[in-house]
Amino acid sequence: MTATTDEELERLGAATYVSLTTFRRDGRAVATPVWASREADALWVWTEAGSGKVKRLHHDSRVLLAPCDARGRLQGAHVEGTARVSSAPEDLERVTRLHAAKYRLAFHAWRTLGRLVRGLPEYVAVEITLP
Repeated sequence: MTATTDEELERLGAATYVSLTTFRRDGRAVATPVWASREADALWVWTEAGSGKVKRLHHDSRVLLAPCDARGRLQGAHVEGTARVSSAPEDLERVTRLHAAKYRLAFHAWRTLGRLVRGLPEYVAVEITLP
């Protein structure tokens, strides 16, 4: 990993929200603000298995990332990355642990609210690496 990549991972990992841009089959970009936590050389995102971003990632693993606010307004420059969707229990445990440590009560409240509103949706972990 280069110093620049490490600096970008640090910048994105420190942000409360990250704009995750995925791409439709026709190439159009779709940006979504997400929570992202850093571990070693990757960022981890937690999302519902049936979400649009997961469907798009199954067709194109290329992503753009930038720090943003909760509404998706960018607060820095984009960087390119590659995403891998995983439903492996160890990856789900990893992202849950990372998000619980970073977002604390907000993460636990979000999970509880989600269970109350949507039942027990299936979640996946998304590992994002930078070139």
